[in-house]
Amino acid sequence: MAGCVARRALTVGSRWWSRSLTGARGPRPLCAAGGAGTFPPVATTTTRRHLSSRNRPEGKVLETVGVFEVPKQNGKYETGQLFLHSVFGYRGVVLFPWQARLYDRDVASVAPEKAENPAGHGSKEVKGKTHTYYQVLIDARDCPHISQRSQTEAVTFLANHDDSRALYAIPGLDYVSHEDILPYTSTDQVPIQHELFERFLLYDQTKAPPFAARETLRAWQEKNHPWLELSDVHRETTENIRVTVIPFYMGMREAQNSHVYWWRYCIRLENLDNDVVQLRERHWRIFSLSGTLETVRGRGVVGREPVLSKEQPAFQYSSHVSLQASSGHMWGTFRFERPDGSHFDVRIPPFSLESNKDEKTPPSGLHW
Repeated sequence: MAGCVARRALTVGSRWWSRSLTGARGPRPLCAAGGAGTFPPVATTTTRRHLSSRNRPEGKVLETVGVFEVPKQNGKYETGQLFLHSVFGYRGVVLFPWQARLYDRDVASVAPEKAENPAGHGSKEVKGKTHTYYQVLIDARDCPHISQRSQTEAVTFLANHDDSRALYAIPGLDYVSHEDILPYTSTDQVPIQHELFERFLLYDQTKAPPFAARETLRAWQEKNHPWLELSDVHRETTENIRVTVIPFYMGMREAQNSHVYWWRYCIRLENLDNDVVQLRERHWRIFSLSGTLETVRGRGVVGREPVLSKEQPAFQYSSHVSLQASSGHMWGTFRFERPDGSHFDVRIPPFSLESNKDEKTPPSGLHW
């Protein structure tokens, strides 16, 4: 196949693409399969040839996107780095990094002497370790192809006090873990289609990557830092289903002579096995510092009951919670169903809901 080295085909999200990175000694051309329901065309090429694959929809062709770079094992990616998401497959660009604390209960030490924690998960002592995440923009052309696997309007902000709308969302804004970045380069001066790309980034061919942060991006980051900041990540695996939770404080509002504190939480479900499973139910326990304990049960999540398979192993969504106290905790379980009709529960790692005591400016997604 001219112009593309493909050692194996990957089905990522709802799109098909090929790569060759293992043992790479230099850059490799990155190709995408065009057409509805697959990786859409993103660049013209002089040669287009079919590549046979049982995972690729019939009649689709590969088109060049750019050239793969070797992923970084150490160090951080810079502002302007182009990438493919290794799980959901979308194209994106790095805006800036976050240094988070990852609390992984799969590697936690067991401390039998300790009393059971409020989340009812036993007495594991979990020590956080530093882990890099990135604030990124998603290419708008890819949003329709990943919307069934990952929300593309998941980053939300509370409206100002005098605004009648409850929430703002910035479409195509995401948080990506370092290991999910597959870096590549492109000769296109505007390789990512997003309304904020040219507002935030300036093409500079003397730099590597050749996109520098505009003052607009720096000002936006500084203004919205309290509401964008990613500080804690919680992870736990049950029966090969890994649950990752990232909570975000959104701010406080006054309602009926009381203070209401809001948080957004992002959850990613990953099937680490080859067996197909389907999420059927959620069961939450929400503890507030005011002393209340609430139980929430329901079908699926955000109106869906996603299927996790070898071809589409992950699902990611965001939701919100409010408390009449400045802090609290959440934990719970997801119930999954196997093809034979049997069920099993997957633990949601307990996580804290903490507020920013020194907040001064009402958050909004529209601060520049």
